[in-house]
Amino acid sequence: MPTVLRFLGFRVAIYLNDHRPAHVHVIGADREAVFELQCPDGPPKLRESFGFHHHQLSFVKARLADSVAKLCEDWERIHGDY
Repeated sequence: MPTVLRFLGFRVAIYLNDHRPAHVHVIGADREAVFELQCPDGPPKLRESFGFHHHQLSFVKARLADSVAKLCEDWERIHGDY
């Protein structure tokens, strides 16, 4: 699973054999969240979360929103259409 972004100890990954719609996995110590990117313009939408606090998810969503165009490009490069 390629890591496409890192910030504050979190790793944002796109699994190689994953399904549509375009989404990313945000992985940290003992926690993971999945955000649908809603390509090409966002905003990212939380699909599921394990171990994150609400305030952390708000921060992560904002960081993903800042990078949604790049993340959509990464998804398209790995999987084709989103």
